[in-house]
Formats: sequence, structure tokens, C-alpha cells
Amino acid sequence: MWMSPSQNQTWVSEFILLGFSSDTTTNRILFSVFLLLYLSSVLGNGLIITLICLERHLHTPMYFFLCILSLLDMSYVTTTVPQMLVHLLAQSQTISFAGCWLQMYMFSGLALTECFFLVVMAYDRYVAICYPLRYTIILNWGLCTQLSAGTWACGFFVSLIHTFLTMRLPYCGPNRVNHYFCEGPSILNLACMDTHLIEMVGLFISVFMLVAPLSLIVASYIRIAQAILKIKSMQARCKAFSTCASHLTVITFFYAPATYIYTKPISRYSPERDKQISLFYNVFTVLLNPVVYSLRNKDIKGAFLKVMGKGRVAW
Repeated sequence: MWMSPSQNQTWVSEFILLGFSSDTTTNRILFSVFLLLYLSSVLGNGLIITLICLERHLHTPMYFFLCILSLLDMSYVTTTVPQMLVHLLAQSQTISFAGCWLQMYMFSGLALTECFFLVVMAYDRYVAICYPLRYTIILNWGLCTQLSAGTWACGFFVSLIHTFLTMRLPYCGPNRVNHYFCEGPSILNLACMDTHLIEMVGLFISVFMLVAPLSLIVASYIRIAQAILKIKSMQARCKAFSTCASHLTVITFFYAPATYIYTKPISRYSPERDKQISLFYNVFTVLLNPVVYSLRNKDIKGAFLKVMGKGRVAW
């Protein structure tokens, strides 16, 4: 039962993130692995942003959205992995209460923004395939900017509500978090009062923020599939399916684990399993994005070769 401050209740001022292992050798191996994954993710997404900014023929709504997605992913992975790398080598694995609050807010804000933004990208593919002749008219730069800004605003606003409800709870010990970063369910599990009401509110937010965007994406791709099946040319049909394959791959790897983590009750919280699953939408999806979009995209590969060619000529 939670005790008020008048009853000499001890308040937690910091948390200890247990990470993956307490063995020094194992942590050094994990450090090398995650450092490589992090650098690959940042360099890959950074390369996509650079190419899209440099090449004028990539200044279209599709690549504008891809640039924003890469920026989101770089920010997303940077909120958690650098600190995890430090904790893998350092003796102390503590994080202040304020630092935990900020990390949770930034992580969930960026994650929710990506949930909304994947809907925007699905809408982009829907317009491109179903209304190809009106594509640039419908998705003009004003609308693209508004859609992008709106996803960021909604993501961080909802994150503020979720984080505030979680971190305003009393935390009086223990303060050992069986995770590698301050994720909502892992912190909520340590609150020393009945969290049933907060869990219900959090579950409602999670379901709405995950299921609603996913439903819109599914609806978009149903219409896209119907439009593609009406195309008589097999070559054109395959090309249309190919433009959607990258987006669908990213959606699957992002939504599947995130839905599992955030839509199940705290009573089913499993620290070891959940922190491993969180790696998929926190680390591996971010690494996957530049690989999927660069290897399957002729325009990105062409822009890369062109930039490299200019660099050699200048040299």
C-alpha cells in the first residue's frame, strides 16, 4: 500500500537499468554488436537523408516522406542505444528520475509519431497508384508539410499524456528496472500503488494509437490492391506491387512487436522476453529501413552512384 510523504515514505530519485546481463565478458560482446548496429543505422538513415536533399529529382512527396522517416528513425534509436552502450561498459547503470522521464517521453513521442507517419506514407502510395495523374496536385508541398508536422505534434502530445500519467505515480522502491531503457510498462510495474486505472488509460491510448493507424493502413492497401489488379500490364502490375513492398515490410516489423508490448496487461509483463522483443521496433527496424529502401529502390541507388561519381571527379 502506498504511504504519503507524511508517513516518512522513501521516494525513488533514480532507477537502475539492469540491461541484458551482469557478466562483464557478455556485456563487452553486446557492446560491440550494438555499437555496430547503431552506427549502421545512423549512417544508413543519414545517407538516405543526404541523397534526398542533394538530388533534385528526388524532391517528390514520396522521398520527402522517406526523408522524414529516416530522421525519425535516427532520433528514435538515439534516445536509447547510446545510453545502453555506456551502461554495458560502465560500473554504474543508474539513470536519474528526471532522465528516465525525459527518455520515456522522447521515446514514446517518436514511436507514436512513426505510427502516425506510416499512415501518411500509406496514403502517399494510395494516391500515387489510385490517382497517378493527380498525384502532385493532391499531395502538394503544403499538404505534405502539414501532414508531417501534424504527425509530430500528435505523437508528442499523446506521449506527454502517457508519460505524465506514468511518472506522477509514487515510486518508493525497488528501483531496479529489468530493461535496457525506461519503457512505460517496465517502469509502471515498479509503482507502489494500485495501477489498474492507469493501466486502463494506457491500454486505451495504446490500442487507439496502434490499432487505429494500422486499420487506416490496411484500408489504404485494400484500395491499392484493388487498383493494381485492374492494371492489364503484368510488368506495370509488378512495378506497382514493388513500390508498396518496402513500406509493408517496415510496417510489419514495427507494428507487430509494438502491438504485442503495448496492448497486453501489466499482469502478463515478462521482463526478459519483452526487452528482447522491444529490440525489433527499437533497433532492428531502424536498421532495416535504409536496407529495404535502398536495395529495392533504383532511384536511391542511382542517386548514390551519381553522388559518388561527382565526388571522384572533384577529387
